[in-house]
Amino acid sequence: MSQPTPPVAPAPSAPAPAPAVQPAPVARVQPAPTLQNDDAAGARIIALDDEKRDTAIAEERVRQQVVQRETARAAAAAAEQQRLAELTAQAQAQAQAREQAASEALASAEAAQRDAERADAQRLEEANRTAAVQREAARAEITRQEQAKRDVARQEQARLEAARAEATRLEQARLAQQEASRQDAIRQEAARQEASRQDAIRQEAARQAQLPQVAPAPVQTPQEAQREERLRAIGRQLNQEAAQRDAAGGQRRGWLLGRADANADLVAYAEAMGRKIELNMSLDAVRDVVKQPHRQPLVTVAVRSDGSVERVTFVTSSGVPAVDEAIRQIIASHAPYGPFPPALARQYDVVEIRRTWLFDVAVRLQ
Repeated sequence: MSQPTPPVAPAPSAPAPAPAVQPAPVARVQPAPTLQNDDAAGARIIALDDEKRDTAIAEERVRQQVVQRETARAAAAAAEQQRLAELTAQAQAQAQAREQAASEALASAEAAQRDAERADAQRLEEANRTAAVQREAARAEITRQEQAKRDVARQEQARLEAARAEATRLEQARLAQQEASRQDAIRQEAARQEASRQDAIRQEAARQAQLPQVAPAPVQTPQEAQREERLRAIGRQLNQEAAQRDAAGGQRRGWLLGRADANADLVAYAEAMGRKIELNMSLDAVRDVVKQPHRQPLVTVAVRSDGSVERVTFVTSSGVPAVDEAIRQIIASHAPYGPFPPALARQYDVVEIRRTWLFDVAVRLQ
């Protein structure tokens, strides 16, 4: 900012002119009497002339003094004006110098402020870049940690899947072996019973042919009675299964008793159903219930083509009603299980899927 210009003192006014010197009064000359002495008149005339001359000389001297004073006063006024002009010029020069210095100081301050602002902007930009780099590094670290967690989870899931698949394979092999052994035993027992019955019929016919009278009916031994009872039980089971199929109103039904089957569509649907239960069910919900000693239940779930559950059957109960009821609730809470794929829907209206339920570190179906 420019400095204010100091006020310039006004030039002093020219000195007032000295008052005019009043000429000395001239004595009035009285007219001489006519008859006075001429010498006396001449002396008075001479005296008057001398007085006029002295008065004129005095007036001239006074006039010269006045002129000198006026000249001196004019010179002094001119000198004063010159001094005032010099002082004014000096003041203006000083004011200009101060204004120039102020302008330069202001420009320097503004330049320093711009430099400071530029330095602050650079520091702020550098701080922002550093913060951005730090945020990016933190984001990359979080991403890396999350990826590591996902990798560990995938590895754990793969391990569990491998263990589950191995356990399923072993269970299927065991069930298949048991089923094959049971079917062989049933066939062998039925064949032996049929052979025994035919042999007994032949023997009885031969004996009846030899005897003229009617012999009493032979008494069965306890072993024969037990075999007969087992055969009747097998027949009742087969009749019951046939009755259930007939009661279904002619529905096309499929069965998957293990995890392996020639029907790939049925196996894939059963695996998807099992995964839905295993991946969406936490063991915490039934932890208190499954702490009770119990057997591994073997459960058959009948699923309609629209994914709804027709019924839940316990082939082998857990022995603990609360565990069985928890399994029913789990199955119901995850229904429906999705409609059959077109290829499977063309084959069956209902499929029955049998699995063994395990409760260890998670809910698993084998």
